[in-house]
Amino acid sequence: MTDAAPAQPAAPEPTQREASPTPPSVLAPTPPSVLAPTPPPVATRAQAAALRADLDDSGWGVDAVARLLGPAADAALRREQRYPALRRVRQVLNDARAGTEAETSTDPVAVLTALFMLGEPVYAAELDAALPRTGAAGARAIGLVVGADPQAGGGEPLGGNPAQTGGGTAAQNERVWAVVDLRPHEARDDVGEVRWWVASDVGELVSQGQLAPDHVLGIGGAGLTLASLTPRTPVTRALDLGCGCGIQTLYLLRHAERVVATDISARALAFTAFNAALAGTDPERLELRHGSFLEPVTGDTFDLIATNPPFVITPPAVRDAGLPLMEYRDAGGPVLPVLLPALGAHMSPGGTTVMLGNWEHHDGQDWRERVEGWLPDGIDAWVIEREVQDPVEYATMWLRDGGTIPERDRPGFEAALGAWIDDFAARGVHGIGFGYVVLHRPDDGDAAGVPWRVLEEIGTRPSAPLGPHVAQVVRSRSLLAAMSDAEVMELHPVVAPDVTEERHLRPGSSEPSVILLRQGGGFARTVRADTALAALVEVADGELSVRQIATAVAALTDADADALVVRMAADARSLLADGLLLWE
Repeated sequence: MTDAAPAQPAAPEPTQREASPTPPSVLAPTPPSVLAPTPPPVATRAQAAALRADLDDSGWGVDAVARLLGPAADAALRREQRYPALRRVRQVLNDARAGTEAETSTDPVAVLTALFMLGEPVYAAELDAALPRTGAAGARAIGLVVGADPQAGGGEPLGGNPAQTGGGTAAQNERVWAVVDLRPHEARDDVGEVRWWVASDVGELVSQGQLAPDHVLGIGGAGLTLASLTPRTPVTRALDLGCGCGIQTLYLLRHAERVVATDISARALAFTAFNAALAGTDPERLELRHGSFLEPVTGDTFDLIATNPPFVITPPAVRDAGLPLMEYRDAGGPVLPVLLPALGAHMSPGGTTVMLGNWEHHDGQDWRERVEGWLPDGIDAWVIEREVQDPVEYATMWLRDGGTIPERDRPGFEAALGAWIDDFAARGVHGIGFGYVVLHRPDDGDAAGVPWRVLEEIGTRPSAPLGPHVAQVVRSRSLLAAMSDAEVMELHPVVAPDVTEERHLRPGSSEPSVILLRQGGGFARTVRADTALAALVEVADGELSVRQIATAVAALTDADADALVVRMAADARSLLADGLLLWE
């Protein structure tokens, strides 16, 4: 499974209008009153099927948007800079309205990108043409758009009205404004390729204001990270804990027979229901439950739990300074110390939980000691810290995330930031770690013993989805936990196909001073090896056991055979656990 990250395409050919761009003040109208909170979209199966067919026929996908915008504007939009994309889309639509580019007069990609991704009003006739089965009227009925009253101010589409030349079926001057964010998302997994269109609340980039407390977030970096991290092994029952817009639910439905999605927000559950219907999923396989954390699944167990919980550490003093509680990220108190211990009871034998989280770094205490105290009894655990932020960086990031920015409200921003910094300082917090937590319940048939625990810091940036690697590591560590060193010595390992060896030699030297084993996939680990460990990896083709390799190396190097066998068994255990060696 991969999230389709489009290659940067060549920029579209420039038109004459690019020599005289529309002024930014015209390109960024103030959103009208229609962007006040509206009910989430709701579609019948027939409405969802018609809309899905329209979107599929439109060709509106990730690559199509990138081609429309061109490399610079597309990259800027990914950095949450709206103006270049808005400028480009308006230019394309204006040329079509003016009749200067007949081939783009009904370009659905431009219309849908402008309307749903950039918050630009379009003529209802254009939406009729882009979504012929659904039309502007159907989009209104579902709750995707509303009519934008010209008296509300801002946003009259530039260029001629297509209705004036007979295009579409809508009234001549009617225009519509999106009240949801809707955008394409593409994935590739063991089942094949898929394209979804995922709806969420309009973001701060378009609304230009602070987000509502019940804001339903769209697909962001955290959601994609969790999707990449989650193993896609077929399972019977899966849980999307805190489903938000439902992106994890869509992924889980690809390989789970049944999925339960929960959220404390009724609005989030409604968006998940809509997105699942739009994706064409079987409603009998999805159950939506309303409630806080694990309350809706009391007594239930699952083979796989995926969760991006509201883990942001927001002190009460920040609330007192005026920052609202955001349901999608804030729980009103620390989450992991309460949630982690409770997850074990909801994991089936052999089940896995994958989650994102953050934790504080306190003066005089290692973060591992703190987090390990939260882990559920009898459960294997792998905790990976990926990044650490200082208190100012952390608080600033989350304030901006919710739309509290100094450019809009400097006194409010500084009051909240000061309260955040003061709280961290008073409690001796000097950093906040971000990372992943993977839990595994041993199978009933596994030998009873102490669960394996690994808490580590990994700073590499993997380029491929981590789900298969996570599944492999959990399996390997679980097998190794039940094996003695003597049993490991009799294994016949195979070097992973993504492992390469790098040797550094001093000029004139025949022996390497440094040998590095590099992992191409997974977490892209680098292991510094001596000649014995390098020899183990070089000949690990499944034919010889670890003991046989160690004995042969000892004979060639005059090393103590017994000591080398013990050391090589420990090395093999480590490399098997991290995926540099594979089971025969």
